[in-house]
Amino acid sequence: MGGGVADLVTSGAQPLWRGRALALIGIVLVAFSLRSAVASLSPVIDHVAEDFPVSSVVVGLIGAAPPVCFAVFGLLTPLFERRFGLERVAVVAIALIAAGLLLRSLAVDSTSLLAATAVVFAGVGSGNVLLPPLVKKYFPDRLGLMMTVYSTTMAVSTFVPPLVAVPIADTAGWRVSLGLWGVFAAIALVPWVTMLLAHRTAGPAARVPVSGSAADSTSTDAETDADAETDADADSRAASLATGPIGTAPANPRVFGRLWRLPLAWSIALVFGASSTVAYVSFSWLPTIMIDVGGVSPSNAGLLLSLFGLMGLPCSLIVPILIVRFQATRPVFFFAITSGLIGLAGFLFFPTVGLPLWVVLFGLAPALFPVALVLLSIRARTPESAVALSGFVQSIGYAVAAVFPLLIGLLHDVTDSWVIPLWVLVGVLIAVIPAGWVAGRRRTIEEDWERRYGRW
Repeated sequence: MGGGVADLVTSGAQPLWRGRALALIGIVLVAFSLRSAVASLSPVIDHVAEDFPVSSVVVGLIGAAPPVCFAVFGLLTPLFERRFGLERVAVVAIALIAAGLLLRSLAVDSTSLLAATAVVFAGVGSGNVLLPPLVKKYFPDRLGLMMTVYSTTMAVSTFVPPLVAVPIADTAGWRVSLGLWGVFAAIALVPWVTMLLAHRTAGPAARVPVSGSAADSTSTDAETDADAETDADADSRAASLATGPIGTAPANPRVFGRLWRLPLAWSIALVFGASSTVAYVSFSWLPTIMIDVGGVSPSNAGLLLSLFGLMGLPCSLIVPILIVRFQATRPVFFFAITSGLIGLAGFLFFPTVGLPLWVVLFGLAPALFPVALVLLSIRARTPESAVALSGFVQSIGYAVAAVFPLLIGLLHDVTDSWVIPLWVLVGVLIAVIPAGWVAGRRRTIEEDWERRYGRW
């Protein structure tokens, strides 16, 4: 049955632009805004501090805002979507991102800066949940391709803002540098509002009936044998599931409850948490660390943050292939951990020698993120279990990640040095090693339960 539906999808594939050009443009623009909102502030925080004080606590809270909002709105957004519809909630989410980014550029003190940032990440948290089902609705016949476009756009938008933020701030001021990304987000509203007004939102989904069939039944068959699936299929399903409970398929409470007793589920959650910790600490503090420890200028610190973000692009493309096709979960995991530790050692012991090399190596540590995405798909036997696993991993992982941006800032304030904060990151990467070993076991959460407690 799964193969028949898959054949239907393949035979019914439509050109990307036919009848859904606005959806394609809208998805790309929203994907760009999701990450640019995260990566655009820390490179110019020194410029902001020239106008009003920005304490380490505020910077830490700003760094903690993304994972907190992702967790909260990852749970709330599906409720809003079922009540008001996918596109309407997407328009509200994009409007929140645009409004928050523009308000952030108008901040007059650290409180208003923090409040505007909370608005931004309320929208980003919802957008993270909404984009995969939007892709599934409008491009059910091109899921693998569109998920590649979606994830690649997000990777690009991670390294572009730090690349240009400081030069723009130097030339036109930090308010223009921050507000520019609000303009991009506002432009992303246009295609979705146009589609709502034109009443065309249901067309593409109706032409190729995939929801609950093709993607789900294909994944049900494929997840029982990871060797049988292509990297594009696994990556698209993993990216969809990793954003949390989406669409109208809430996690089964019985399945979710069992995950608390499974080492495999906890191990994936901790891998996800370690990856998110490295990412959000870096987006919050890496430019400042580079200035203080490496002795670089603010513009070069922004370039180094951009280099850090750039390393996520090849990882997002290569890691799913290595794990799905070659079963290389543990080698990829240990490569990421080792690279991150070498990069941190460079920051600690040789910060003024080969600094770009240390940033490149440290930037490979977030390869743990695509590792976790793929594991969400191949470590569950059914779509229902995968959704439950995604919700569990997201809850634990983002809770862990939310602690560290603030903790790193407080440790820096107390010690007046970056040595202890950097050693804390070393500790995070070392502490997650046992979890990575467990996550590398080639079994599903159902098999893990059956080995311990009997029938699933």
